[in-house]
Amino acid sequence: MTALMLQGAGSNVGKSMLVAALARAARRRGLSVAPFKPQNMSNNAAVTSDGGEIGRAQALQAMACGLEPVTDMNPILLKPESETGAQVIVQGKRLTTVRAAGYAALKPQLMAPVLASFQRLRDTYDLVLVEGAGSPAEVNLRKGDIANMGFARAADVPVALIGDIDRGGVIAQMVGTQTVLDPEDAACIRGFVINKFRGDPRLFDDGYALITERTGWPGFGVLPWFDQAHRLPAEDALDLRSGPGTGGVVIACLSLSRIANFDDLDPLAAEPGVELVMVRPGQPIPAAARLVIVPGTKSTRADLAFLRAQGWDIDLQAHYRRGGHVMGICGGYQMLGRAIADPEGVEGDVGQDAGLGLLDVTTRMQPDKRLDQVRATHADSRLPITGYEIHMGVTDGPDRARPFAHVDGVPEGAVSACGRVTGSYLHGMFACDAFRTHVLRGLGVDASGVDYAAGVEAALDALADHLEAHLDVPGLLALAR
Repeated sequence: MTALMLQGAGSNVGKSMLVAALARAARRRGLSVAPFKPQNMSNNAAVTSDGGEIGRAQALQAMACGLEPVTDMNPILLKPESETGAQVIVQGKRLTTVRAAGYAALKPQLMAPVLASFQRLRDTYDLVLVEGAGSPAEVNLRKGDIANMGFARAADVPVALIGDIDRGGVIAQMVGTQTVLDPEDAACIRGFVINKFRGDPRLFDDGYALITERTGWPGFGVLPWFDQAHRLPAEDALDLRSGPGTGGVVIACLSLSRIANFDDLDPLAAEPGVELVMVRPGQPIPAAARLVIVPGTKSTRADLAFLRAQGWDIDLQAHYRRGGHVMGICGGYQMLGRAIADPEGVEGDVGQDAGLGLLDVTTRMQPDKRLDQVRATHADSRLPITGYEIHMGVTDGPDRARPFAHVDGVPEGAVSACGRVTGSYLHGMFACDAFRTHVLRGLGVDASGVDYAAGVEAALDALADHLEAHLDVPGLLALAR
């Protein structure tokens, strides 16, 4: 047993969660397991123990495996900076920023580091579970592919194909994928799984048999919808959802166009006394909000312009005048200051933009990226915070005299003179239960006693139980060779 790859008949079919679930199931069988995704495209990144960055989904999969995340788990990470360009991270470090056409020319150089990272994992663990990207049916992207069949064939890894029945047309997804694939690529697929079924799975028996008949692939089961999925960190910004309207204290977060590291919000969404509202483009910031979060972003100046285009700058000023609290995290912290300068064109055009002016600080973009796992002390409460920094730019100014926290004795972040506007580069702070409780008490939320990390672990266990109950897990694991 060495490796198995899960590819999707489309995007967002649930590959990431299935890899996490299968990893936890294999680990229960006494196997040492590691996740691997050759190429990911996401602005939701995790800082690794070896000082790089990978997709946040692979960090969750590493947790399912009982491992610390390392850069080999996701050797190529694309972080979109615009509609047509992305930063290219290779084995945890920024290589360059390219437009789409430029990346196509770059891809042939990237297979070598992809295979090197994969081989290191393969040499270390009993089983490597590989996640594809998008769909192999996008045959127009097959030349130079490193994410799906290009990788599967180069590394000689068998594939199970995942279909999403929730969006409809799953028979066409599965049969059509085989039809458009090159025969040698199609031969890599050794079976299929149907995911996200709502209702009685037996109602799909005829469709399931038809897929097997048309493709010749064995099926490994129909997986019903997993109701506890919301307890796991969201992989994609499109998965971010407002709370159910519980009547709790409203915390609003701005849905920026290049929102990054948005799993900062997951611990808040898990709190029973909080109604987390994702403010979508074109919507006003709710007047009832006690706290407005300006989150991280991959393109600070571009998203500052986007924020203003929605009228959120006016809403923020009104919220502040009413006595509301504002917190900026990473790029959001930079936006709250008086100005953002980019003299070297790190994020795009050379220039400077006026900030929102809620903090008396200014930011200067610099090409060096800070990537650190951090242990800090909250300046107000003296509570410990564990998190990570992942940003470019240096922020300074008078409000830095009132730091948000201290990292190894060095001041971090800034707080306004009134105490209601806070900025920090620390991601992951709300996963610290005592600190989160302190912040929420200041907003009038009673302590819930939620243990966020234990809740994620419990959800991973429940997901593995769900997989074992409905799929042929031994059969899937037997595909790995």
